[in-house]
Amino acid sequence: MQGLHLTADLYGCGCEGHPAGSALLVDAGQLATLCAGIVARTGLTRVDEKFFTFPPWQGQPGGVTGAVLLAESHLALHTWPERAGVTLDVYVCNFSTDNSAKAERLLEELVAAFTPRQRYAQRLLRGPEPDAVPDQDRHELLLESLNPDSVYGFRAHRRLEKLRSAHQDIEVWDTPQFGRLFRLDGAFMTSERDEFFYHEPIVHCAALAHPAPRRALVIGGGDGGSSEELLKHPGIERVVMAELDAEVPRIAREHLDSVHRGAFDDPRLELRIGDGFAYLADTTERFDLIVLDLTDPDTPAARLYTREFFMKARAALAPGGAISLHLGSPVYQPERVRRLLADLVAVFPIVRALGLFVPLYGAYWGLAVVSDTLDPCAVSTDEIAQRLATRGIGDLQLYNAPLHAALFTLPNFYRQLLP
Repeated sequence: MQGLHLTADLYGCGCEGHPAGSALLVDAGQLATLCAGIVARTGLTRVDEKFFTFPPWQGQPGGVTGAVLLAESHLALHTWPERAGVTLDVYVCNFSTDNSAKAERLLEELVAAFTPRQRYAQRLLRGPEPDAVPDQDRHELLLESLNPDSVYGFRAHRRLEKLRSAHQDIEVWDTPQFGRLFRLDGAFMTSERDEFFYHEPIVHCAALAHPAPRRALVIGGGDGGSSEELLKHPGIERVVMAELDAEVPRIAREHLDSVHRGAFDDPRLELRIGDGFAYLADTTERFDLIVLDLTDPDTPAARLYTREFFMKARAALAPGGAISLHLGSPVYQPERVRRLLADLVAVFPIVRALGLFVPLYGAYWGLAVVSDTLDPCAVSTDEIAQRLATRGIGDLQLYNAPLHAALFTLPNFYRQLLP
């Protein structure tokens, strides 16, 4: 029977996400109330429940085991207060209707209540083996939450690779909409057919505003897409890619040729595996362009979204240089965008926000170009067109001279997030 099975093992649960605090690990009543509320909010149908608190053992409080019977199937969980641990198990049947999004939200809200320091999750599609199902009938759904109230996703034919590196879960999927699709910790990063929506503006809005970029640094960007765009500029003599996880460029080389287009084999590119924060703290090199092509702030990249890091990045700029980065969605993550813009304004004299819709991310997306002296909005359309022609950059699917100014023309709701 077709269905979705989600499990999560949580460690270091401080339970700061719930008013009951650590009592949530030992109080069956509090836990039952939490589960009932989340089930109701997700739109799943609670049929019955059973929760039991174990007696104290060796001076330690007993944990709680519980199950909620759903019309769609079940939720089960168990707590270990002595370890500050929780296991979660959610299964929904998708035979008559797709309940996947509801199950994903149920699990995410439970995790948010327990606020674990570490989380290990598994996602299993129940049903026939993929090779037993015709391509047109396969319907593994890849889902991601933009915030607690919004979920979006895509159908996938099959998973090409999955592994747990030292830093994150890495997956590559074959999808009918976007071809090969790359995910980190369940979050969409890039795909073969839409990567230009992200990589072209995050690079060229700064690179074309710069009169003669020679040296560039990409922090993150292990899929190679940003480096490939930088290397289109004939004046670029050197690109350093400081990528945390060695598995990301390895997988990109194997599966994402249409994203990096051979950039890893360009002699101008130097791949440095390690922490981008540490790299900037140690380097004496100065760069005309720095691209912060990072995962979101709630990932191992969190330190790279701080004022302290922005100050280190500023110190690594050559005179007249610029930094570009993504901010998140002003629609779904307005407070994150507001906070990042405030931190950038506190460090850089020039902060220019831009935005566009990125299909893979399912949202209108915010980016920014920041600098001490370089203002991308001060360069005319004619000058951008001239630089594109002089540099021989024609292999672009999104960016062009008239679009340059349009990307920086913000709708009012986005402008309201600016300091």
